[in-house]
Amino acid sequence: MCGRYSFSEPNIERFGLGQLAFEFEPRYNISPSQTVPVVIQQNGVNRILMLRWGLIPYWAKDVSIGNRLINARAETLEEKPSFRKSLVQKRCLVLADGFYEWKTEGRFKRPYRFTLQDGGTFGFAGLWDS
Repeated sequence: MCGRYSFSEPNIERFGLGQLAFEFEPRYNISPSQTVPVVIQQNGVNRILMLRWGLIPYWAKDVSIGNRLINARAETLEEKPSFRKSLVQKRCLVLADGFYEWKTEGRFKRPYRFTLQDGGTFGFAGLWDS
């Protein structure tokens, strides 16, 4: 996943969910440590929760570790202690409608926003812990 993304038009029907159970403001520059909507499955039912972006493993002593654990490589998920337990037990979808990648142009970085062609909501694979 990238370091910044957007979620502005909550169209969540494709995830088997009804309406959002909370007030939602469009956000175009979501960054690590912010509270974001995610889909988790509890007792076979999909639910939306607001969780902090950045994985804080159950064993962490300082929540700031979550600012560094925002991306995981599929090739090493099973090896890293930070991700191992959540990979098996606590998967989620991070809801988004766009993400940013930057291109360096001279001394500046220019953001490019990527979206689905229809502008709809999609989900990034995610892990969570408590």
